[in-house]
Amino acid sequence: MQNPEMMTIRELGVYLKIPEKTLYRLAAEGKVHGFKVGASWRFRKSEIDKWIVKQEKSNK
Repeated sequence: MQNPEMMTIRELGVYLKIPEKTLYRLAAEGKVHGFKVGASWRFRKSEIDKWIVKQEKSNK
């Protein structure tokens, strides 16, 4: 059973409509909140949604 709150890098790329390569860079730089499980990144949708709002506010 998949957890809709938790996303892989591929799922996040689809959600944000940006390339996985860009996400790997942003995650490694700490600009997108995520964590590693072994060698794989995982992201909480609620944290990504907060990040989106923060990005929208900072671009105004």
